[in-house]
Amino acid sequence: MSIIYVLITVSVIVAVIFFTAFVYSVKRGQYDDTYTPSVRMLFEDELVKTTTPKAPAQKENNNQ
Repeated sequence: MSIIYVLITVSVIVAVIFFTAFVYSVKRGQYDDTYTPSVRMLFEDELVKTTTPKAPAQKENNNQ
């Protein structure tokens, strides 16, 4: 019968540890954004466009 008291005590201690870890992670913002990570793999990667130097534009001569 005494083993039951030991098991209950150990299980309560483990439950308190897990509850404390859960509260700590919620306060730190671990669960703030739950939607974006699940759909991130559905978005295509954006291609990085390289900019090429443009030639200077020629001014039109309107003084004819």
